[in-house]
This record gives sequence, C-alpha cells and structure tokens, in this order.
Amino acid sequence: MSDNLGFIDPTLEIGKVKLAMAPRAGDLAGKVVGLLDNTKEQADLILETVGQALRERYGVARVIIRRKEMFSKPATEALIDEMAREVQVAVAALGG
Repeated sequence: MSDNLGFIDPTLEIGKVKLAMAPRAGDLAGKVVGLLDNTKEQADLILETVGQALRERYGVARVIIRRKEMFSKPATEALIDEMAREVQVAVAALGG
C-alpha cells in the first residue's frame, strides 16, 4: 500500500496574483460609504444597522447599499464600477 494519498494542500498559493491593498481612509466623516450585500440571510438588516451606526458614530455623510445577484457569484463589473463612481469607502459584507 502506498503512503502517498494524493492530498492537495489548499493553502498553497501557486499562481495567485498578489494585489496591493487599497489605501485606507483615515477618517469617515463626510464620506460616502458603500456596503455590498451578498444576498445571504439578513444581510440587508445587518447592513442597514451598520449604515446607521456609521452615520451616527463616525459622521458618514451617506451610505449606499447595493446587492449582488447571488452570494455564490462575484459582483458584476457594472456593479463594482457603479460603486467605485459613487463612494469613497466600500465594504463587502455578508449575512448569516
């Protein structure tokens, strides 16, 4: 019997492109924040609550919430472009 069971290491990062992180906003006051709903259960409720807290606690001028088509698919390029035009800070968020 062979000792090699053919396991694949899921942490191996062969061929992955490293992307630089976007610069972080130092202060949220007066900014427009975009929250991306991934369509999971109660994500809309969670994001509404987060948006309200961002306005009250951090002085966010406006919160824009957009919803992906389906949680198992990436956001469309059109949706990402729309958010990029409208917001200074974006958060991809999920529900339960």
